[in-house]
Amino acid sequence: MKMNFYNAMAVRIQRWWRGYKIRKYVFNYFYLKEYLKAVSETNDAIREALEEFAEMKEREEKKANLEREQKKRDYQARKMHYLLSTKQIPGIYNSPFRKEPDPRELQLKKAKPLIHRRPKVMQKSCTSLVDWLACTSARSFPRSEILPPINRKQCQGPFRDITEVLEQRYKPLEPTLWVAEPITELKLAREELRRKEWVQNVNDNM
Repeated sequence: MKMNFYNAMAVRIQRWWRGYKIRKYVFNYFYLKEYLKAVSETNDAIREALEEFAEMKEREEKKANLEREQKKRDYQARKMHYLLSTKQIPGIYNSPFRKEPDPRELQLKKAKPLIHRRPKVMQKSCTSLVDWLACTSARSFPRSEILPPINRKQCQGPFRDITEVLEQRYKPLEPTLWVAEPITELKLAREELRRKEWVQNVNDNM
């Protein structure tokens, strides 16, 4: 009886000690509460930093978009500078039926006209008649590389680049199916069919 009583008391003491040890060292409520509080504070700080970073990136992107749009508008104003009003003729953005001119008219006044720089072409001097005939032959003429530069001011307006125009002008011929095929194709096919039938006939006399 005494041993059973001692064993029961030992089990009770071990149970109390195990509970105290787990609450004190393994599952400390106050330590876990402080840890979770520190984690939540760190999360809040990181979230605020990320929000500030996202706002900064958004501001930079908006600024870059505004600068890009401003450059595009400036380029369009320089390109369309020929539409500016003159003393004789009002421009398309300066309507006489309006009290004030359009804001684009003021933008055209501030912008400078767009000038296309021509590529410098070295002019080769032909010393002999043979060289002159060689450079003006049917196969090598006309070429944009050997043409002398035109020393005149470029006309104002939205004209295309001369290299692009020359590439379009001297591009290789791509005929359509109507042009590529011969006109007498049906006649040739009939003759070919008649020739095959004549070869298959045993006697020419019907």
